Amino acid sequence: MRILFLFIIIIFAGLQGFAQTTISEEISGEVKQPTILQNLHVNQDPRLEKMLNWHIEKNFKKDGIDGYRVEIFFSSELDALAQSKSKKIAFLSMYPEYVVHIIYEAPNFRVRIGDYRTKNEALKLHKRIERNYPMAFIVPDKIKFPLLK
Repeated sequence: MRILFLFIIIIFAGLQGFAQTTISEEISGEVKQPTILQNLHVNQDPRLEKMLNWHIEKNFKKDGIDGYRVEIFFSSELDALAQSKSKKIAFLSMYPEYVVHIIYEAPNFRVRIGDYRTKNEALKLHKRIERNYPMAFIVPDKIKFPLLK
């Protein structure tokens, strides 16, 4: 039984050495496509390519991606802009590591914190600031693209 098991392991180990073949090779800075892809012709509806190009253009025009922020203030009073600026300054004095956005959505000025991809990430901030801002709540919003680290 041990000999059969050892024989099977040797066969699989030998086959693994031949399984590492590459499809494309880099020759003098150019990627050479394999012959199977050079002769490949895809028969598709031209509307599909038009729709794909439309989708790509639409994504380039977006200001951001769908995400979440924590809203700590909104008002439509006459001095709402001044109030929102003072709320922003007060928040940054307590939590300088966060990004604060003042957004005008007629007729309200809003103060929103952070750029979070998931609601769970925004909930962590909400839990941290809820003692100082008990009326804060999480809102879906367009956020800036996150920086890659």
